[in-house]
Amino acid sequence: MSRLLLGAVLLGHLGVCSAARAPETLSKPTEVRFDSVDYKHVLHWTPPGNSSSLQYSVQWKIYGEFDWLDVDGCQRIQKPQCDLSALTSDLREWYYARVHASSPPASKSAWTLSPRFSPRSDTKISSPLLRLNRTVQGIVVRVKPPRLLVRKMHNSLQYKIYLIHSSGEEGAGLTSQVQDQQATSVYIQGA
Repeated sequence: MSRLLLGAVLLGHLGVCSAARAPETLSKPTEVRFDSVDYKHVLHWTPPGNSSSLQYSVQWKIYGEFDWLDVDGCQRIQKPQCDLSALTSDLREWYYARVHASSPPASKSAWTLSPRFSPRSDTKISSPLLRLNRTVQGIVVRVKPPRLLVRKMHNSLQYKIYLIHSSGEEGAGLTSQVQDQQATSVYIQGA
């Protein structure tokens, strides 16, 4: 009987020791999302509450594929963002990304998945660059698409320019067609 009791005490002690050595679970990152402006696709996330010395690893895949791929340059990073522009540049594809937190040497959180991302429909295009030149006859408005990457992705962009008189009355809307990555000028004659 005493051997049985001693065995139970030893097993209980081993259970306490092994429970004390079990890896702690980390909270996972939240709000994983792509922010895309002018075809620069950056994955952002909100760190978990216990984020003082956490590192993050990011993986990506094309919608429909089975295998997740590590993102070079975004393994064991400390900033809660990762630029995926080069990997997610095909406008015809849909993409996913996921991120997990880790605390060296061995503790990891679960993965957090981003919503599905489409570069074609989810990127925001910045306003065009405008240059105004006043002449005796009126104003020349030079319209240029924002970034070089936007100009490469679109052979043709269309902008509408409205003239609003000092009385608050809106004048005719002028259309500016920007083609072949070139700036275009629109002449507005004074009234």
